[in-house]
Amino acid sequence: MTRLGALVHYPLALWIPLALAGCAGGAAPPHEVRFWAMGREGEVVQQLMPTFEARHPGVRVRVQQVPWSAAHEKLLTAFVGNAMPDVFQLGSTWVPEFHAIGALAPLDTRLDGPTPAQLDDYFGGILDANRIAGGIYGIPWYVDTRVLFYRTDLLAQAGFAAPPADWAAWTASMAAVQHLVGSGRYAMLLPVREWQPLVILALQSGATLLRDGDRYGDFQSAAFRTAFAFYLDIFRRGLAPVEAEGQIANLYQDFAAGFFAFYISGPWNLGEFAARLPADMAGRWSTAPMPAPTGDGPGISVAGGASLALSPGARDPDTAWQLVEYLSEPATQVSFYRLTGDLPARRSAWDDPALADNSHARAFWTQLQHLQSPPKIPEWERVAGKIADYADAAVRGDLTLDAALAALDRDVDALLEKRRWLLARRAAPPPDAGHPAGS
Repeated sequence: MTRLGALVHYPLALWIPLALAGCAGGAAPPHEVRFWAMGREGEVVQQLMPTFEARHPGVRVRVQQVPWSAAHEKLLTAFVGNAMPDVFQLGSTWVPEFHAIGALAPLDTRLDGPTPAQLDDYFGGILDANRIAGGIYGIPWYVDTRVLFYRTDLLAQAGFAAPPADWAAWTASMAAVQHLVGSGRYAMLLPVREWQPLVILALQSGATLLRDGDRYGDFQSAAFRTAFAFYLDIFRRGLAPVEAEGQIANLYQDFAAGFFAFYISGPWNLGEFAARLPADMAGRWSTAPMPAPTGDGPGISVAGGASLALSPGARDPDTAWQLVEYLSEPATQVSFYRLTGDLPARRSAWDDPALADNSHARAFWTQLQHLQSPPKIPEWERVAGKIADYADAAVRGDLTLDAALAALDRDVDALLEKRRWLLARRAAPPPDAGHPAGS
């Protein structure tokens, strides 16, 4: 007997559920939004998806966690291969690069729509990092900047009741702490391979870093030279270890042991310091906004963090935008902060007691009002790497200040050669400009 022949002997009652099952199998599956998120955020954000999906029946969000170490290359490969997700997390300094290749959907019309994001509720410096040529191409998801972490007890023992508000007070307090802790210990931990501290000092000094429409390096300018000289002087005076990476066995243990008293770091260390420092350190450290060059602080710090972007090829842009809006809501941002420690990009989210009552987070609240983005060019990551290279060489004494700045300008000019060529072609008139057709 054939298989079909066997089926005809089944009772009618069995045919009904079989037929219904066949119909169900052919039904359209729930609509899917593909969302790529990086690092720990990609793991944790999945906990927020059930609420979004409950609000939008028939929609499912498929979150793919991407390691930060592979994220940049994976996004570029996906764009070239026409396989971009609908929504994706983007480091704020990557926005210019992905805008330049056409991988970001413009959001201005979305922001003017029936449910616009409250742009004035975002920290201005962070929002500006997502603004390219007057348009917005990303929505800040969480914010990142650098402030001073410091030992309140060592500063008090050195004769300072409050953290420094300007460079002169900062230098004096570092020198006093250095005298207090003695040989073999330092006032400051300043890893020379990190570009952010030097760039922060430069922005505070009024340096533009690049000139002529971001076509050339401007590191021999008076403003950058002032910042670089201050930076190098910290090492020349023995206030920070030159070989920091080799001398620090464990950041948190060495901070607790008084190996250093000042450290420029970001919000991820709020949770790490609270968890990793000994219990008796709870009241012996704090945070403060960055000191300013002169007068009362705070000084400028660098804008960072991550944004949410839409792919121009999103399958259902409206639903993808609804996900961005949901993740941008103040209540959702507070939930995300509780899960990750990432600071909310919306000012109103900071009214929640989890942040409002956190004394160590107050410095970040203040600092977030005083931010500046690094140059918004696709080549910035490579420029930043060159800044770190020549800062390292000058700190170690391999180059003088003048030689390091001249070499930095030379190398950055070479990095920007293609940019200059592209901008020149864009500005040049077409070959037949000014001549009537057919002449």
